[in-house]
Amino acid sequence: MRVVAIAALFFFSLASDSWGQGSKPASISDLAAYTGSDREQILVAGAKKEGKVMWYTSLISYKEIAQLFEAKYPGVKVEAYRGNSSEIITRVMNEAKARRNVVDAFETTPAALMVFRDEKLLMPFTTPNIGAFPQDSKAATPNKLFYWVSDRESFIGLGYNKNSVAAKDVPKNFQDLLSPALKGKLAISGTETGEKMVGAILKVKGEELVKKLKDQGIKLHMISAGALNELVVSGEVILSPSIFRNHVLQAQEKGSPVAWVPLDVVPTNAGGVAVAANAQRP
Repeated sequence: MRVVAIAALFFFSLASDSWGQGSKPASISDLAAYTGSDREQILVAGAKKEGKVMWYTSLISYKEIAQLFEAKYPGVKVEAYRGNSSEIITRVMNEAKARRNVVDAFETTPAALMVFRDEKLLMPFTTPNIGAFPQDSKAATPNKLFYWVSDRESFIGLGYNKNSVAAKDVPKNFQDLLSPALKGKLAISGTETGEKMVGAILKVKGEELVKKLKDQGIKLHMISAGALNELVVSGEVILSPSIFRNHVLQAQEKGSPVAWVPLDVVPTNAGGVAVAANAQRP
């Protein structure tokens, strides 16, 4: 593990000059828990010496964040692997089995982070602004450090292409998904995002409605919700109840003819930042 990985967390939680004092860190795990006022200085100096950080993330906007990080910390390059949580789990577990310690820092869903915690692949840490985060957004360790801190929430609902579906046919709730006008036009992500929406439908409407959706010819796409939204943007997919609101807003900013509506309930997908326990940089 190298200090550049811990420095990556400063993009999400800036240092405070008034943070507490502590004895100088003697190891990387000590540094992750260090609360001295010179913490950022130590981290940034070490990060610049190493020159880069390897970041595994499920964020769609990871390139923009990497650019902002590099601008904030000149001399530290961000190399990123972007995948959905299942892909990140597979990649990290395969690397761990092969004893290839590639990743330095994570930003992904709790589903993945819980796997890594249980496999002892996360480095407990703290950060100066930890008090600014809600208690339920922090995965605490027994010794008052943290496995991860949630930095985002994304809302799942119905995304659709306005050029491909009439306004009167746009569903406003789960029951509307059974409209004859939508037969053969629905699609859903086969990843965790789609699973959350199906779970919400089961909870609100029961198994009967889910069975009826099958008769609607709903198509399963084994791709992330972000990738599925790109198909909605292109018109290849007309509408899907497994689309993130923020993805649609980003597409709208680029002039894409897409829109998003909440259904009966809005499942939420969180993301958290964490440090890899065994990262090694050349």
